[in-house]
Amino acid sequence: MPAHAIVIDADADTDTTTATLPNGVRVVTIRLPQVHTASVSVFVRSGSEHEGRRLNGISHFVEHMAFKGTRTRDCQQINLDAERLGAEVNAHTDKDHTAFHMRGLAEHAGRFVQMLGDIVRNGTFPEAELARERQVILQEFIEDEDDGMATAYKLFDQTCFGAHPMGQPVIGTRRNIERFTRDELLGYVEHQYTGANVVVGVAGNVDAQQMVEAAQAAFGSMPPGADNAVTAPPYLGGIVSRRLVGCPQAHVVLGFPVPTLLDAHQPAMVAAALFGEGMSSPLLDQIRERRGLVYHAACSADVLALSGQFVVEASTSPEHLDEFFTEVTRLLHEHAAHIDPVGLERARHQIAVRALFAHERPSRRLEAAALDLFVFGRVRSREEVAASVAAVTADQVRNAFGQMLASRASVAVAGKLGKGLNERVRGLMAA
Repeated sequence: MPAHAIVIDADADTDTTTATLPNGVRVVTIRLPQVHTASVSVFVRSGSEHEGRRLNGISHFVEHMAFKGTRTRDCQQINLDAERLGAEVNAHTDKDHTAFHMRGLAEHAGRFVQMLGDIVRNGTFPEAELARERQVILQEFIEDEDDGMATAYKLFDQTCFGAHPMGQPVIGTRRNIERFTRDELLGYVEHQYTGANVVVGVAGNVDAQQMVEAAQAAFGSMPPGADNAVTAPPYLGGIVSRRLVGCPQAHVVLGFPVPTLLDAHQPAMVAAALFGEGMSSPLLDQIRERRGLVYHAACSADVLALSGQFVVEASTSPEHLDEFFTEVTRLLHEHAAHIDPVGLERARHQIAVRALFAHERPSRRLEAAALDLFVFGRVRSREEVAASVAAVTADQVRNAFGQMLASRASVAVAGKLGKGLNERVRGLMAA
């Protein structure tokens, strides 16, 4: 690979370099000379948002099966090769991507790139392993179904986005998990896993040029393909609930649409931190500490390329549900009218410190860099991201609350529920 293939991104942090292979695979290297280990990840722009209803859950199924055998190594050899080097191996699937990880000694980083390349590109999905792993995923599905908060989140996404793939669960449906075939898995990988949709990331005390050469050897023959593009979902909103037998509590997820990553989403991020991050936030102070209405509550802004959601989650006793919705609605309207300057200062600092914590974790930095490349085509610097949050004004945050309240809320409740809950919630939030 010629030296000019490495392109220093002038907008990124000075320890970060990026390169693009001839087939479109991008390589991001974060040089961290102070550490002795290396984190290596392969990110594929393929998740549940790329799946039609019939294929819902296939990205997660592929993630599981990728480690079950390649053209040259069986499952046991894949595990042994990593563990002989003392390396940790992991993977995860999300709405917008799937990722495969290895972490070990920095001197082995090039070998990790090669081994992940074999796993990502050469999976054979043996029938015997497919039958066994199907049972593992079904057990995971059952556990997820029994989780009240996980169920509430799945209902919440459906309420927000309806039949669009963004409204589907990452794990998929039981029917799909039970019927996916080897040919479907192989066909999905062939279609989705292409150069334009892959980022190879390495963070540690490594040489960037050597990492590019390792990536070229492992991924250079991958078909270029085209971006795995998805049309953004329309936001719907509404109220939905589900009784869960044997669940003594009620789990609530409520929220509103906010701008996406490609739009001015920073005020919504600050609004979420101000409203419900930390014990001194209004959500926890007023709802949990002073009134004792919940035993768990949190707030976040979940912002992706296709969607943005301001989300409040809580777990409570069924008899406290009505008062919870009344008080949360009151607090939201208060913030649409006035922003406390001390609360704004707290929120900005919490976001800044959280970003620094993430910046000090190599795996988090790699994921942020990969998602930046998928969304923006470049890696944003820490200073750029921090400055965009620091510039948010009180008026912008107040307007963010006002715009949310002008939208139709999405509310999902799962667990032990009383009769007529949906109608009561609708009336309480309207009042």
